[in-house]
Amino acid sequence: MTESHTAFELLLDIDRRCRLLAADLPSQETRLQRWSGIGFRLGQHWYVAPIGEVAEVLHEPRCTLMPGVKPWVKGVANLRGRLLPVMDLGGFLGLPLSRVRKQRRVLVVEVNELFVGLLVDEVVGMQHFAQDALVSDARPDAPYIQGRFDGEPQWQVFSPFALAEAPGFMDVAA
Repeated sequence: MTESHTAFELLLDIDRRCRLLAADLPSQETRLQRWSGIGFRLGQHWYVAPIGEVAEVLHEPRCTLMPGVKPWVKGVANLRGRLLPVMDLGGFLGLPLSRVRKQRRVLVVEVNELFVGLLVDEVVGMQHFAQDALVSDARPDAPYIQGRFDGEPQWQVFSPFALAEAPGFMDVAA
């Protein structure tokens, strides 16, 4: 005659057997640290912005032109009742804007008191890299470029927050 177990004892036995057969999870040290960002293109250059520095990605909105501003200022757009200044990021960096309007996107950046849209040629979605693959190369001429991920293509790490603090970015008057 077999021994009679309570339901609780059966659950404890199942738990014990599952723990014996379970594979160990990787330890904290062996887990690969990932870096994620929003990938975008300006001309032939590929960039990736840290995920926490882009509030939203939009199709190119209709902009109202503003007189007396530099050529890379596209104008202002109405984004759900808020005025969004739209800047041609390629124009600011000295690159021509793509002629293919359908692919253009606006990266919305909101940091401190700044609310601005950065017009780019194309957004290619989330990009993920191994954290230890980040190559830091400080560029005094471009403080918003904070490193790169080598490969094909090479992705330059572009910080919209650093751009907001860059000399000349907020100087939009012609």
